[in-house]
Amino acid sequence: MNPFSYGMHEMTHLALTPARIVTDATRQWFKNPINPLSYTHVGRNLAASAEIFERLTRHYEKPVFGFEATTIGEARVPIREKIVWQKPFGQLLRFERDTSTVPDLAPTLARQAKLLVVAPMSGHHATLLRGTVEAFLPCYDVYITDWVNARLVPKEVASFGLDDYIDYLIDICRVLNAAKTRGEPDVPLHTIGVCQPAVPLIAAVARMEAQNDPAVPASMTLMGGPIDTRRSPTAVNLLARERGMPWFRENCIHVVPYSYPGFGRSVYPGFLQLAGFMAMNIDRHVTAHIDMFNHLVENDGDSAEKHREFYDEYLAVMDLTAEFYLETVDAVFVKHALPLGQMRHHGEKVDLSAIRHVAILAVEGERDDISGLGQTEAALELCDNVPDKMKAYHMQAKVGHYGVFNGSRYRREVVPRIRDFHAASAA
Repeated sequence: MNPFSYGMHEMTHLALTPARIVTDATRQWFKNPINPLSYTHVGRNLAASAEIFERLTRHYEKPVFGFEATTIGEARVPIREKIVWQKPFGQLLRFERDTSTVPDLAPTLARQAKLLVVAPMSGHHATLLRGTVEAFLPCYDVYITDWVNARLVPKEVASFGLDDYIDYLIDICRVLNAAKTRGEPDVPLHTIGVCQPAVPLIAAVARMEAQNDPAVPASMTLMGGPIDTRRSPTAVNLLARERGMPWFRENCIHVVPYSYPGFGRSVYPGFLQLAGFMAMNIDRHVTAHIDMFNHLVENDGDSAEKHREFYDEYLAVMDLTAEFYLETVDAVFVKHALPLGQMRHHGEKVDLSAIRHVAILAVEGERDDISGLGQTEAALELCDNVPDKMKAYHMQAKVGHYGVFNGSRYRREVVPRIRDFHAASAA
């Protein structure tokens, strides 16, 4: 563990502040319509160069979901974002459909199922799943886990490990299925685990089923999740296998510097995770920024804005607690504890054969370079006491990891498949 590197990263960013101020002023001046140079090729080049430099050296703050409304039938229904559950390292957001302007829709919406989207705690904020959520808003009462940046949680408040993550999911299911816990009828609760949370989600369901907990969800959809990373191992999987845990402890764990509320907490910094993501596809990211530069020079505002929107989200990262990160790497990528039947939750075995009443859909991307083909599908075999009629698999052609839960093919092909699966599991 290096107590100084995080601080050096922050000092470097701070040292670049004067340069960012100058380049931002340059950009503003050479884009100002009263400046004759703004209409020249040289002026546009200078403005484009200044914007690219500023964007490459800034801190990106946590984005917002920003949903204002959704369309249900022909009606435009306002959306209100509401916190319905909260703990130190996460909160549960509900995207509440406001039927006050369309009261005729209220009975229909009241009968729609609840949908819990479990966002990854892997460096990016839950807003990375904006497109995932948006596609379901017309058809479900949608909730999402919104994880807290570990550097913002004071060290003395609490710790957060893999067991705690599973505890959070169990608690959330009990909150959303409170009526069933009391033995009262309620609409179904469906869950979706996107990427990393596929493991804690299926573990939480297994622990609940083992305890005959009435709050278990009706279904879980696991999307591009590392259930068994021995299958079709990717570069991420091979790195964990080759390096081993001592390397991760020594090179990936840093101490939050003095300038943040979490000062002194050991974390896996978001900037390291981002560097890893970028390095995997560096050619693509370099090309994207070159393309943006050209779009700016050519005054192609629409294309440049699409680039800004994507990278404003992609470059906004959060820190993970050291204990959660190391426990996850060890259990999922090094020891393969879940598929080998060795995973524990507070000392109790996570037994996937205990799952009997929860339908399972595994979704994978044909070109996924994070979770290889077969890694998520393994869940269907491991949950051997779930009836075959309650299991389903979908391999989305021509998409990588991100395309499993975002983009046009996701909206056109994956979302209908999930909705059909929910309808079949409720029949």
